[in-house]
Amino acid sequence: MPRSPNIVLIMADQLTASALRAYGNQVCRTPHLDRLAARGSVFAQAYCNFPVCAPSRASLLTGQLASRLGVYDNASDFRSSAPTLPYYLNALGYRTCLSGKMHFVGADQLHGYQERLTTDIYPSDFGWTPDWQKLIPVAATGLNLRSVVESGVCRRSLQLDYDDEVAARAVQRIYDYGRDREQPFFLTVSFTHPHNPYVITQPYWSRYDEQEIDPPRVPAVPPGTLDPHSQRLRRIYRFDEYDITEADVMRSRHAYYAMTSYVDDRVGEIVAALENMDLIDDTIIVFTSDHGDMLGEKGLWYKWMLLEGAMRIPLIMAAPRQRPGIVPAPVSLLDLAPTLLELAGAGRAGLEAATPFEGRSLAPALRDPDSLDGEWPIFAEMTADGAYHPCLMLRAGAWKYIHCADDPPMLFNLAEDPDELRNLAALPAYAEQAEGLAGLIRAHWDESALAEAMRRSAAERRLIQAARLGAGHPAWDYEPRRDPTQQFVRTGANVSATVVKGRARYPQVPSKPADHEVPPL
Repeated sequence: MPRSPNIVLIMADQLTASALRAYGNQVCRTPHLDRLAARGSVFAQAYCNFPVCAPSRASLLTGQLASRLGVYDNASDFRSSAPTLPYYLNALGYRTCLSGKMHFVGADQLHGYQERLTTDIYPSDFGWTPDWQKLIPVAATGLNLRSVVESGVCRRSLQLDYDDEVAARAVQRIYDYGRDREQPFFLTVSFTHPHNPYVITQPYWSRYDEQEIDPPRVPAVPPGTLDPHSQRLRRIYRFDEYDITEADVMRSRHAYYAMTSYVDDRVGEIVAALENMDLIDDTIIVFTSDHGDMLGEKGLWYKWMLLEGAMRIPLIMAAPRQRPGIVPAPVSLLDLAPTLLELAGAGRAGLEAATPFEGRSLAPALRDPDSLDGEWPIFAEMTADGAYHPCLMLRAGAWKYIHCADDPPMLFNLAEDPDELRNLAALPAYAEQAEGLAGLIRAHWDESALAEAMRRSAAERRLIQAARLGAGHPAWDYEPRRDPTQQFVRTGANVSATVVKGRARYPQVPSKPADHEVPPL
Protein backbone atom coordinates (compact mmCIF):
# COMPACT_ATOMS: atom_id res chain seq x y z
CA MET A 1 0.00 0.00 0.00
CA PRO A 2 1.35 3.51 -0.80
CA ARG A 3 2.70 5.40 2.15
CA SER A 4 0.54 8.22 3.51
CA PRO A 5 2.00 11.74 3.22
CA ASN A 6 3.39 13.65 6.16
CA ILE A 7 1.33 16.69 7.15
CA VAL A 8 2.62 19.98 8.58
CA LEU A 9 -0.08 22.40 9.72
CA ILE A 10 1.30 25.90 10.35
CA MET A 11 -0.96 28.39 12.11
CA ALA A 12 -0.66 32.12 12.66
CA ASP A 13 -2.78 33.89 15.27
CA GLN A 14 -5.12 36.72 14.26
CA LEU A 15 -3.77 36.97 10.71
CA THR A 16 -6.34 38.45 8.34
CA ALA A 17 -6.22 37.26 4.75
CA SER A 18 -5.99 40.77 3.33
CA ALA A 19 -2.54 41.23 4.89
CA LEU A 20 -0.90 38.73 2.52
CA ARG A 21 0.31 39.24 -1.04
CA ALA A 22 -1.35 35.97 -2.00
CA TYR A 23 -4.64 37.74 -1.22
CA GLY A 24 -3.85 40.96 -3.03
CA ASN A 25 -1.89 42.97 -0.46
CA GLN A 26 0.90 44.96 -2.09
CA VAL A 27 2.76 46.01 1.08
CA CYS A 28 3.40 43.05 3.36
CA ARG A 29 6.61 41.16 2.56
CA THR A 30 6.21 37.39 2.90
CA PRO A 31 8.55 35.71 0.39
CA HIS A 32 8.31 32.26 1.95
CA LEU A 33 4.52 32.26 1.97
CA ASP A 34 4.58 33.66 -1.58
CA ARG A 35 6.63 30.66 -2.71
CA LEU A 36 4.32 28.28 -0.87
CA ALA A 37 1.30 29.89 -2.54
CA ALA A 38 2.95 29.71 -5.97
CA ARG A 39 3.32 25.94 -5.77
CA GLY A 40 0.09 25.25 -3.89
CA SER A 41 -3.59 26.08 -3.69
CA VAL A 42 -4.68 29.49 -2.42
CA PHE A 43 -8.24 29.39 -1.14
CA ALA A 44 -9.30 32.91 -2.01
CA GLN A 45 -12.38 33.03 0.23
CA ALA A 46 -11.52 31.10 3.39
CA TYR A 47 -13.34 31.75 6.66
CA CYS A 48 -12.93 30.85 10.28
CA ASN A 49 -16.10 29.56 11.95
CA PHE A 50 -15.78 31.63 15.12
CA PRO A 51 -13.75 34.88 15.36
CA VAL A 52 -12.13 33.96 18.69
CA CYS A 53 -9.09 31.73 19.32
CA ALA A 54 -10.23 28.74 21.40
CA PRO A 55 -13.59 28.10 19.69
CA SER A 56 -12.08 28.50 16.23
CA ARG A 57 -9.32 26.00 16.94
CA ALA A 58 -11.78 23.51 18.41
CA SER A 59 -13.76 23.69 15.15
CA LEU A 60 -10.63 23.19 13.07
CA LEU A 61 -9.58 20.08 14.99
CA THR A 62 -13.00 18.42 15.09
CA GLY A 63 -14.75 19.55 11.93
CA GLN A 64 -17.66 20.63 14.14
CA LEU A 65 -19.05 24.05 14.96
CA ALA A 66 -17.77 25.17 18.36
CA SER A 67 -21.27 25.36 19.84
CA ARG A 68 -21.78 21.65 19.08
CA LEU A 69 -18.78 21.01 21.35
CA GLY A 70 -19.90 23.36 24.13
CA VAL A 71 -17.11 25.82 23.31
CA TYR A 72 -18.67 29.27 23.61
CA ASP A 73 -15.74 31.60 24.33
CA ASN A 74 -12.01 31.73 25.10
CA ALA A 75 -12.46 30.03 28.48
CA SER A 76 -14.44 26.99 27.32
CA ASP A 77 -13.16 23.46 27.38
CA PHE A 78 -14.48 20.68 25.20
CA ARG A 79 -14.99 17.07 26.10
CA SER A 80 -12.00 14.76 25.85
CA SER A 81 -14.18 12.18 24.10
CA ALA A 82 -14.60 14.46 21.07
CA PRO A 83 -12.71 12.86 18.15
CA THR A 84 -10.08 15.28 16.85
CA LEU A 85 -7.95 15.27 13.74
CA PRO A 86 -4.91 13.97 15.71
CA TYR A 87 -6.95 11.02 16.99
CA TYR A 88 -8.08 10.11 13.48
CA LEU A 89 -4.52 10.36 12.21
CA ASN A 90 -3.28 8.26 15.14
CA ALA A 91 -5.68 5.58 13.93
CA LEU A 92 -4.07 5.79 10.48
CA GLY A 93 -0.61 5.18 11.93
CA TYR A 94 0.56 8.78 12.17
CA ARG A 95 2.80 10.22 14.86
CA THR A 96 1.13 13.43 16.04
CA CYS A 97 2.89 16.38 17.63
CA LEU A 98 2.01 19.96 18.61
CA SER A 99 4.48 22.81 18.98
CA GLY A 100 2.91 26.06 20.11
CA LYS A 101 -0.47 27.53 20.89
CA MET A 102 -3.75 25.66 20.59
CA HIS A 103 -5.59 27.41 23.43
CA PHE A 104 -6.91 24.22 25.01
CA VAL A 105 -8.84 25.02 28.17
CA GLY A 106 -9.26 22.48 30.97
CA ALA A 107 -7.45 19.38 32.11
CA ASP A 108 -7.01 17.87 28.62
CA GLN A 109 -4.10 19.77 27.12
CA LEU A 110 -3.45 17.29 24.31
CA HIS A 111 -6.81 16.41 22.67
CA GLY A 112 -5.28 13.61 20.67
CA TYR A 113 -1.74 14.87 20.13
CA GLN A 114 0.68 12.20 21.33
CA GLU A 115 3.35 14.79 22.05
CA ARG A 116 3.41 18.49 22.87
CA LEU A 117 6.72 20.34 22.66
CA THR A 118 5.78 23.57 24.44
CA THR A 119 3.26 24.78 26.94
CA ASP A 120 0.54 27.20 25.82
CA ILE A 121 0.86 30.96 26.03
CA TYR A 122 -2.65 31.63 27.39
CA PRO A 123 -4.49 30.41 30.51
CA SER A 124 -5.86 26.88 30.60
CA ASP A 125 -8.38 27.66 33.34
CA PHE A 126 -11.80 29.35 33.27
CA GLY A 127 -10.59 32.81 34.25
CA TRP A 128 -11.59 34.45 30.96
CA THR A 129 -15.23 33.35 31.15
CA PRO A 130 -17.66 36.17 30.23
CA ASP A 131 -19.90 37.38 33.05
CA TRP A 132 -23.47 37.20 31.80
CA GLN A 133 -24.70 39.01 34.93
CA LYS A 134 -23.22 42.23 33.60
CA LEU A 135 -25.20 44.64 31.49
CA ILE A 136 -22.88 43.83 28.58
CA PRO A 137 -21.07 40.47 28.87
CA VAL A 138 -17.31 40.71 28.68
CA ALA A 139 -14.40 38.41 29.45
CA ALA A 140 -12.01 39.35 32.23
CA THR A 141 -9.07 40.10 29.92
CA GLY A 142 -9.00 43.84 30.59
CA LEU A 143 -8.33 44.47 26.90
CA ASN A 144 -8.54 47.96 25.45
CA LEU A 145 -6.85 49.92 22.66
CA ARG A 146 -3.56 50.23 24.48
CA SER A 147 -2.10 47.89 21.88
CA VAL A 148 -2.85 50.54 19.27
CA VAL A 149 -1.55 53.63 21.06
CA GLU A 150 1.61 51.81 22.26
CA SER A 151 2.34 50.01 19.00
CA GLY A 152 5.76 50.17 17.40
CA VAL A 153 9.29 48.92 18.05
CA CYS A 154 10.28 46.76 21.00
CA ARG A 155 13.54 45.15 22.06
CA ARG A 156 11.83 41.93 23.04
CA SER A 157 8.31 40.66 23.72
CA LEU A 158 6.62 37.73 25.40
CA GLN A 159 5.29 36.61 22.02
CA LEU A 160 8.79 36.61 20.51
CA ASP A 161 10.07 34.51 23.41
CA TYR A 162 7.26 32.05 22.83
CA ASP A 163 7.31 31.84 19.05
CA ASP A 164 11.09 31.52 18.85
CA GLU A 165 10.83 28.44 21.04
CA VAL A 166 7.88 27.10 19.05
CA ALA A 167 9.86 27.33 15.81
CA ALA A 168 13.09 25.92 17.25
CA ARG A 169 11.40 22.87 18.76
CA ALA A 170 9.37 22.24 15.60
CA VAL A 171 12.48 22.38 13.42
CA GLN A 172 14.28 19.97 15.74
CA ARG A 173 11.34 17.57 15.61
CA ILE A 174 11.43 17.67 11.80
CA TYR A 175 15.10 16.68 11.99
CA ASP A 176 14.11 13.80 14.27
CA TYR A 177 11.39 12.71 11.86
CA GLY A 178 13.92 12.82 9.02
CA ARG A 179 16.09 10.29 10.83
CA ASP A 180 13.21 7.91 11.57
CA ARG A 181 10.86 7.46 8.62
CA GLU A 182 8.97 4.38 9.72
CA GLN A 183 5.69 6.29 10.19
CA PRO A 184 4.18 9.39 8.62
CA PHE A 185 3.84 12.36 10.94
CA PHE A 186 1.35 15.15 11.61
CA LEU A 187 3.10 18.19 13.05
CA THR A 188 1.16 21.30 14.08
CA VAL A 189 3.27 24.45 14.48
CA SER A 190 1.19 27.27 15.94
CA PHE A 191 2.50 30.80 16.46
CA THR A 192 1.04 33.74 18.39
CA HIS A 193 2.09 36.45 15.93
CA PRO A 194 0.73 38.74 14.54
CA HIS A 195 -1.77 38.90 17.43
CA ASN A 196 -1.77 42.22 19.29
CA PRO A 197 0.06 43.92 20.99
CA TYR A 198 1.39 45.34 17.75
CA VAL A 199 5.11 45.44 18.60
CA ILE A 200 8.14 43.99 16.88
CA THR A 201 11.92 44.38 16.94
CA GLN A 202 13.76 47.00 14.90
CA PRO A 203 15.12 44.67 12.17
CA TYR A 204 11.60 43.61 11.21
CA TRP A 205 10.21 47.13 11.60
CA SER A 206 12.95 48.42 9.29
CA ARG A 207 11.88 46.14 6.46
CA TYR A 208 9.13 48.68 5.76
CA ASP A 209 9.21 52.35 4.99
CA GLU A 210 6.57 54.32 6.86
CA GLN A 211 5.42 55.94 3.63
CA GLU A 212 4.46 52.63 2.03
CA ILE A 213 2.05 51.45 4.73
CA ASP A 214 -1.48 51.45 3.37
CA PRO A 215 -4.35 52.93 5.42
CA PRO A 216 -7.57 51.01 6.15
CA ARG A 217 -9.78 50.66 3.07
CA VAL A 218 -12.66 52.13 5.09
CA PRO A 219 -11.69 54.88 7.56
CA ALA A 220 -13.26 55.20 10.99
CA VAL A 221 -16.97 55.90 10.86
CA PRO A 222 -19.16 57.56 13.51
CA PRO A 223 -19.72 54.91 16.21
CA GLY A 224 -23.49 55.36 15.98
CA THR A 225 -23.49 54.13 12.40
CA LEU A 226 -21.93 50.77 13.32
CA ASP A 227 -23.98 47.65 13.86
CA PRO A 228 -25.15 47.12 17.48
CA HIS A 229 -22.69 44.32 18.22
CA SER A 230 -19.73 46.44 17.07
CA GLN A 231 -21.02 49.31 19.20
CA ARG A 232 -21.14 47.01 22.25
CA LEU A 233 -17.59 45.85 21.59
CA ARG A 234 -16.48 49.46 21.43
CA ARG A 235 -18.00 50.05 24.86
CA ILE A 236 -16.78 46.93 26.65
CA TYR A 237 -13.24 47.35 25.34
CA ARG A 238 -13.28 51.07 26.00
CA PHE A 239 -12.45 52.24 22.49
CA ASP A 240 -13.11 55.82 23.60
CA GLU A 241 -10.52 55.62 26.38
CA TYR A 242 -7.84 56.73 23.94
CA ASP A 243 -7.93 59.29 21.17
CA ILE A 244 -6.77 57.11 18.29
CA THR A 245 -4.94 59.24 15.77
CA GLU A 246 -4.06 58.51 12.16
CA ALA A 247 -0.45 58.05 13.30
CA ASP A 248 -1.58 55.38 15.80
CA VAL A 249 -3.46 53.54 13.07
CA MET A 250 -0.59 53.62 10.58
CA ARG A 251 2.02 52.68 13.18
CA SER A 252 -0.09 49.69 14.29
CA ARG A 253 -0.52 48.49 10.71
CA HIS A 254 3.22 48.94 10.15
CA ALA A 255 3.95 46.75 13.18
CA TYR A 256 1.34 44.18 12.09
CA TYR A 257 2.99 43.79 8.69
CA ALA A 258 6.40 43.47 10.34
CA MET A 259 5.02 40.84 12.72
CA THR A 260 3.64 38.97 9.71
CA SER A 261 7.10 39.05 8.16
CA TYR A 262 8.38 37.49 11.38
CA VAL A 263 5.88 34.64 10.94
CA ASP A 264 6.95 34.31 7.32
CA ASP A 265 10.58 33.82 8.38
CA ARG A 266 9.51 31.05 10.75
CA VAL A 267 7.60 29.40 7.88
CA GLY A 268 10.81 29.59 5.89
CA GLU A 269 12.70 27.80 8.66
CA ILE A 270 10.14 24.99 8.76
CA VAL A 271 10.16 24.52 4.99
CA ALA A 272 13.97 24.60 4.96
CA ALA A 273 14.10 21.87 7.60
CA LEU A 274 11.77 19.70 5.49
CA GLU A 275 13.99 20.32 2.47
CA ASN A 276 17.19 19.61 4.40
CA MET A 277 15.83 16.25 5.53
CA ASP A 278 14.48 15.35 2.05
CA LEU A 279 10.93 15.31 3.40
CA ILE A 280 9.48 18.10 1.28
CA ASP A 281 8.32 15.83 -1.56
CA ASP A 282 6.42 13.59 0.87
CA THR A 283 4.77 16.32 2.93
CA ILE A 284 1.55 18.31 2.70
CA ILE A 285 2.00 21.84 4.09
CA VAL A 286 -1.03 23.81 5.24
CA PHE A 287 -0.85 27.44 6.33
CA THR A 288 -3.79 29.18 7.97
CA SER A 289 -4.92 31.31 10.92
CA ASP A 290 -7.59 30.96 13.59
CA HIS A 291 -9.27 34.30 12.75
CA GLY A 292 -8.47 37.74 11.37
CA ASP A 293 -8.06 41.28 12.67
CA MET A 294 -10.08 44.38 11.73
CA LEU A 295 -6.84 46.44 11.73
CA GLY A 296 -8.61 49.77 11.96
CA GLU A 297 -11.25 49.13 9.28
CA LYS A 298 -14.25 51.35 10.13
CA GLY A 299 -12.38 52.27 13.31
CA LEU A 300 -12.60 48.68 14.62
CA TRP A 301 -9.77 46.49 15.94
CA TYR A 302 -9.06 42.89 16.88
CA LYS A 303 -11.75 40.20 16.45
CA TRP A 304 -15.10 39.02 18.04
CA MET A 305 -17.18 40.26 15.11
CA LEU A 306 -18.58 38.54 12.05
CA LEU A 307 -17.34 41.20 9.65
CA GLU A 308 -14.92 40.24 6.88
CA GLY A 309 -11.72 41.58 8.46
CA ALA A 310 -12.16 39.33 11.50
CA MET A 311 -13.61 36.34 9.61
CA ARG A 312 -11.51 36.06 6.44
CA ILE A 313 -8.31 34.07 6.93
CA PRO A 314 -5.51 32.76 4.74
CA LEU A 315 -5.65 29.12 3.73
CA ILE A 316 -2.81 27.81 1.56
CA MET A 317 -2.22 24.11 0.89
CA ALA A 318 0.83 22.71 -0.89
CA ALA A 319 0.75 18.97 -1.53
CA PRO A 320 3.04 16.69 -3.53
CA ARG A 321 2.23 16.62 -7.23
CA GLN A 322 -0.80 18.86 -6.96
CA ARG A 323 -2.02 21.38 -9.52
CA PRO A 324 -1.30 24.93 -8.23
CA GLY A 325 -3.99 27.54 -8.50
CA ILE A 326 -6.43 29.91 -6.86
CA VAL A 327 -9.61 28.30 -5.53
CA PRO A 328 -12.50 30.77 -5.82
CA ALA A 329 -15.20 28.90 -3.86
CA PRO A 330 -15.89 29.92 -0.22
CA VAL A 331 -14.46 27.41 2.29
CA SER A 332 -13.92 27.30 6.04
CA LEU A 333 -11.78 25.74 8.76
CA LEU A 334 -14.48 23.07 9.17
CA ASP A 335 -13.20 21.67 5.89
CA LEU A 336 -9.65 20.97 7.07
CA ALA A 337 -10.29 17.76 9.02
CA PRO A 338 -12.15 15.93 6.22
CA THR A 339 -9.61 17.22 3.68
CA LEU A 340 -6.53 16.05 5.53
CA LEU A 341 -8.08 12.70 6.38
CA GLU A 342 -8.88 12.06 2.73
CA LEU A 343 -5.32 13.00 1.75
CA ALA A 344 -3.97 10.78 4.54
CA GLY A 345 -5.74 7.77 3.10
CA ALA A 346 -8.71 7.38 5.45
CA GLY A 347 -10.82 6.06 2.58
CA ARG A 348 -8.26 3.39 1.65
CA ALA A 349 -8.04 2.38 5.31
CA GLY A 350 -11.82 2.29 5.75
CA LEU A 351 -11.72 4.90 8.51
CA GLU A 352 -14.98 6.82 8.81
CA ALA A 353 -15.81 9.85 10.93
CA ALA A 354 -17.31 8.89 14.29
CA THR A 355 -19.36 12.09 14.13
CA PRO A 356 -20.24 13.45 10.68
CA PHE A 357 -18.08 16.42 9.75
CA GLU A 358 -19.84 19.71 9.13
CA GLY A 359 -17.31 20.63 6.47
CA ARG A 360 -16.38 19.04 3.16
CA SER A 361 -13.15 17.72 1.72
CA LEU A 362 -11.22 20.26 -0.31
CA ALA A 363 -8.99 17.59 -1.87
CA PRO A 364 -10.66 17.90 -5.32
CA ALA A 365 -9.51 21.53 -5.45
CA LEU A 366 -5.87 20.37 -5.31
CA ARG A 367 -6.48 18.64 -8.63
CA ASP A 368 -8.80 21.26 -10.14
CA PRO A 369 -9.12 24.70 -8.47
CA ASP A 370 -12.58 25.21 -10.00
CA SER A 371 -14.04 21.89 -8.87
CA LEU A 372 -15.67 23.05 -5.61
CA ASP A 373 -19.31 24.10 -5.40
CA GLY A 374 -19.27 27.88 -4.97
CA GLU A 375 -22.74 27.86 -3.39
CA TRP A 376 -21.73 25.56 -0.51
CA PRO A 377 -22.93 27.34 2.67
CA ILE A 378 -20.36 28.57 5.18
CA PHE A 379 -21.67 28.81 8.76
CA ALA A 380 -20.06 30.78 11.58
CA GLU A 381 -21.02 31.87 15.07
CA MET A 382 -20.02 34.23 17.88
CA THR A 383 -21.23 33.59 21.43
CA ALA A 384 -18.51 35.38 23.37
CA ASP A 385 -17.84 38.99 24.35
CA GLY A 386 -20.53 41.55 23.70
CA ALA A 387 -23.16 39.10 22.46
CA TYR A 388 -26.45 39.22 24.36
CA HIS A 389 -27.58 36.30 22.21
CA PRO A 390 -25.78 34.06 19.71
CA CYS A 391 -24.54 35.97 16.67
CA LEU A 392 -24.87 33.68 13.65
CA MET A 393 -23.52 34.03 10.12
CA LEU A 394 -24.17 32.37 6.78
CA ARG A 395 -22.15 32.85 3.60
CA ALA A 396 -23.79 31.37 0.49
CA GLY A 397 -22.40 32.31 -2.89
CA ALA A 398 -22.00 36.08 -2.98
CA TRP A 399 -24.44 36.59 -0.11
CA LYS A 400 -23.60 37.00 3.55
CA TYR A 401 -26.27 37.16 6.25
CA ILE A 402 -25.73 37.95 9.95
CA HIS A 403 -28.41 37.28 12.55
CA CYS A 404 -28.52 38.10 16.26
CA ALA A 405 -31.72 38.34 18.31
CA ASP A 406 -32.47 41.94 19.34
CA ASP A 407 -30.12 43.26 16.64
CA PRO A 408 -31.27 44.20 13.14
CA PRO A 409 -30.19 41.58 10.58
CA MET A 410 -27.43 42.35 8.12
CA LEU A 411 -27.33 41.26 4.48
CA PHE A 412 -24.42 41.99 2.15
CA ASN A 413 -23.66 41.15 -1.45
CA LEU A 414 -19.91 40.63 -1.16
CA ALA A 415 -19.38 40.49 -4.91
CA GLU A 416 -20.62 44.07 -5.20
CA ASP A 417 -19.82 45.30 -1.69
CA PRO A 418 -16.70 43.55 -0.31
CA ASP A 419 -16.29 46.20 2.42
CA GLU A 420 -19.80 45.58 3.80
CA LEU A 421 -20.87 49.20 3.52
CA ARG A 422 -24.46 48.66 2.40
CA ASN A 423 -26.80 46.58 4.57
CA LEU A 424 -29.54 45.31 2.26
CA ALA A 425 -31.57 43.40 4.85
CA ALA A 426 -34.25 46.05 5.34
CA LEU A 427 -34.75 46.85 1.66
CA PRO A 428 -37.95 45.39 0.15
CA ALA A 429 -36.13 44.39 -3.04
CA TYR A 430 -34.01 41.93 -1.03
CA ALA A 431 -36.68 40.64 1.37
CA GLU A 432 -36.97 37.24 -0.32
CA GLN A 433 -33.19 36.77 -0.32
CA ALA A 434 -32.92 37.77 3.35
CA GLU A 435 -35.75 35.47 4.44
CA GLY A 436 -34.27 32.51 2.59
CA LEU A 437 -30.92 32.90 4.32
CA ALA A 438 -32.59 33.51 7.68
CA GLY A 439 -34.47 30.25 7.21
CA LEU A 440 -31.21 28.37 6.64
CA ILE A 441 -29.83 29.82 9.87
CA ARG A 442 -32.95 28.80 11.82
CA ALA A 443 -32.63 25.29 10.41
CA HIS A 444 -28.96 25.04 11.35
CA TRP A 445 -29.14 26.23 14.97
CA ASP A 446 -31.63 25.96 17.82
CA GLU A 447 -31.03 29.55 18.84
CA SER A 448 -32.96 29.55 22.12
CA ALA A 449 -31.28 26.33 23.28
CA LEU A 450 -27.88 27.73 22.32
CA ALA A 451 -28.51 30.97 24.22
CA GLU A 452 -29.46 29.03 27.34
CA ALA A 453 -26.49 26.67 26.99
CA MET A 454 -23.91 29.44 26.71
CA ARG A 455 -25.27 31.21 29.78
CA ARG A 456 -25.44 28.01 31.81
CA SER A 457 -21.92 27.03 30.78
CA ALA A 458 -20.57 30.43 31.82
CA ALA A 459 -22.25 30.22 35.23
CA GLU A 460 -20.84 26.74 35.84
CA ARG A 461 -17.34 27.73 34.80
CA ARG A 462 -17.31 30.89 36.87
CA LEU A 463 -18.31 28.89 39.95
CA ILE A 464 -15.59 26.31 39.29
CA GLN A 465 -12.96 28.99 38.68
CA ALA A 466 -13.73 30.70 41.97
CA ALA A 467 -13.61 27.39 43.82
CA ARG A 468 -10.33 26.34 42.20
CA LEU A 469 -8.63 29.60 43.03
CA GLY A 470 -9.81 29.49 46.62
CA ALA A 471 -9.04 25.83 47.31
CA GLY A 472 -5.57 25.54 45.81
CA HIS A 473 -6.32 23.00 43.07
CA PRO A 474 -3.39 21.99 40.86
CA ALA A 475 -3.06 23.97 37.63
CA TRP A 476 -4.05 22.56 34.29
CA ASP A 477 -1.15 24.23 32.49
CA TYR A 478 0.81 21.85 30.31
CA GLU A 479 4.39 21.03 31.24
CA PRO A 480 6.33 19.67 28.25
CA ARG A 481 7.69 16.20 28.92
CA ARG A 482 11.24 15.56 27.84
CA ASP A 483 13.07 12.28 28.37
CA PRO A 484 16.82 13.00 28.58
CA THR A 485 17.58 9.29 28.15
CA GLN A 486 16.38 9.61 24.55
CA GLN A 487 18.56 12.62 23.74
CA PHE A 488 22.12 12.62 22.44
CA VAL A 489 24.13 9.55 23.62
CA ARG A 490 22.23 8.80 26.80
CA THR A 491 21.01 5.20 26.64
CA GLY A 492 23.64 3.41 28.70
CA ALA A 493 25.60 0.19 28.11
CA ASN A 494 26.16 -1.57 24.80
CA VAL A 495 25.48 1.58 22.77
CA SER A 496 28.07 2.85 20.31
CA ALA A 497 28.46 6.61 20.44
CA THR A 498 29.89 6.45 16.93
CA VAL A 499 26.77 4.70 15.61
CA VAL A 500 24.37 7.04 17.41
CA LYS A 501 26.19 10.16 16.22
CA GLY A 502 26.37 8.78 12.70
CA ARG A 503 22.64 8.18 12.56
CA ALA A 504 22.02 11.66 13.89
CA ARG A 505 24.26 13.19 11.25
CA TYR A 506 23.26 11.23 8.19
CA PRO A 507 19.53 10.82 7.62
CA GLN A 508 18.50 7.44 6.29
CA VAL A 509 16.91 8.67 3.08
CA PRO A 510 15.03 5.86 1.31
CA SER A 511 15.41 5.37 -2.41
CA LYS A 512 11.65 5.84 -2.66
CA PRO A 513 10.51 2.63 -4.32
CA ALA A 514 6.86 2.47 -5.34
CA ASP A 515 5.61 1.26 -1.96
CA HIS A 516 7.08 4.34 -0.25
CA GLU A 517 5.69 6.94 -2.61
CA VAL A 518 2.98 9.32 -1.55
CA PRO A 519 -0.17 8.36 -3.46
CA PRO A 520 -1.09 10.75 -6.28
CA LEU A 521 -3.86 13.24 -5.74
